[in-house]
Amino acid sequence: MKHLSVIAAVLGFVGVALGAFGAHGLQGLVSPAMLDVWKTAVSYQMYHVPVILLLGLLPALAPRRLILLAGYCFIAGVLVFSGSLYALVWFGVPRLGMITPLGGVLLLLGWLTLAVALLKKPAA
Repeated sequence: MKHLSVIAAVLGFVGVALGAFGAHGLQGLVSPAMLDVWKTAVSYQMYHVPVILLLGLLPALAPRRLILLAGYCFIAGVLVFSGSLYALVWFGVPRLGMITPLGGVLLLLGWLTLAVALLKKPAA
């Protein structure tokens, strides 16, 4: 489970770096609308960092298998959702935005799996 916490730390670092890049490096390079898309990507990434970190610490409270599944859903969701929005802004290819909803579904599955895990007794 330690690997979930390590991934959360990396995603947090990258999120702060990309947030700073968006605030200082993208102004004047992309439209204000694309800057808003970038901010959305950073926000969703950072919303999920504490959750992924917490999942690395949860094995005593919920079944390990479900916690890992929730963590992997969150990680994949952040990569697909935020990653597709970063790529949309960076490369200016509107079709990249078509995969963003898949990332949103993965994030939703992560939250649903976490809820189910917390409702179950932990494996002994």
